[in-house]
Amino acid sequence: MRNFDLTPLYRATVGFDQIADLMDRAIASDVGQNSYPPYNIEKVADDGWRISIAVAGFGEDDLAIEVKDRSLHITARKADDETQRKYLHRGIATRAFERRFHLADHVRVTGASHENGMLHIDLTREVPEALKPRRIAISAAGKKDANLVDAKSVN
Repeated sequence: MRNFDLTPLYRATVGFDQIADLMDRAIASDVGQNSYPPYNIEKVADDGWRISIAVAGFGEDDLAIEVKDRSLHITARKADDETQRKYLHRGIATRAFERRFHLADHVRVTGASHENGMLHIDLTREVPEALKPRRIAISAAGKKDANLVDAKSVN
């Protein structure tokens, strides 16, 4: 695997640290990462997304969703009841898993539901008013404001 040095990127840019961190995570992530359980990410609105994870065999008590450090963690642990059951064929995987998603700035989890073997997690982006774009009025350079009083020096 190649190692990329992103130091020149840090020197030549200001305020793009998060993009460089994202590139570091993408480069460093294991290509052979486990794909269990399968999931979908869909865009439901301009500032809304839904993550759907196939969690067949898990109940609501077996699942945990947590947000910490702008990262969404979904974990599942199934209680052991193997001593009572004897399987002839076991095709439904109920092995424990942990899935992580990195959340962008101002994206928060608004809800979660579990139905028909699917775990749905709803996300929205809520940008604060201070960070929303605003229009700046441009005044003419030669015109003076009518409310402005000319100041004269006293000395």
